[in-house]
Amino acid sequence: MLMLNPFPRVFYIYDALCGWCYGFKANILRLEQAYSSKLAFEVLSGNMVPQERAEHIGVMASYIASAYKRVEEMTGCEFGPLYLEHIFNPEKSDWKLHSETAGIALSAYKRLEKGKELEFAADIQNLLMRDGVDITNTEAYRSLCPKYGIEEKAFMEMLKEEESRDLAHAEYAMVKQLGITGFPCVLVQVDERKLYMIAKGYTSYDELKMRLDKVLEDYRIANN
Repeated sequence: MLMLNPFPRVFYIYDALCGWCYGFKANILRLEQAYSSKLAFEVLSGNMVPQERAEHIGVMASYIASAYKRVEEMTGCEFGPLYLEHIFNPEKSDWKLHSETAGIALSAYKRLEKGKELEFAADIQNLLMRDGVDITNTEAYRSLCPKYGIEEKAFMEMLKEEESRDLAHAEYAMVKQLGITGFPCVLVQVDERKLYMIAKGYTSYDELKMRLDKVLEDYRIANN
């Protein structure tokens, strides 16, 4: 199946361009904090908008303008004014967003094996939706280096390397093979063959925790 690491494991499947993932990040980070001593967590990039299908922000601006308030109300997150400037004034924007660069950046970070992968993914979304930074530009990721103790020059080179790109595309293929078409999504893998979906779309923390606890309890009973 997915990994040869100890089970059970939690897989968070997200996309950097997904507004509901931006709203969900606090819940998945809270879940990781609560269970990190018992479970391994990993984040996978979904490639919601492949580079070859990138379109000007104006194509999606009207939808986002009508939907972002609902995301804020349901999740408690806040979209930043610089991001919303592109949404409400798309004719002034040069953004042509896609998921590729963000996926490569996450894969490059994973190569460093520093941990905090979910937090790094959340910060990619913060760059875009909180700070209004174009995350298709590799320069955007330079600002994350100090927080994560990354040697800046080396990391910026990693963003250009084929290994980082190949790892990102392997994740895209894995997500596609799993049949995941919507984000956010959370899976629990209990052994080499069994996967349980505990979130498909935005899910409250309490509901997420309840579902995870049930999977873990069923797994405990089945293996005693």
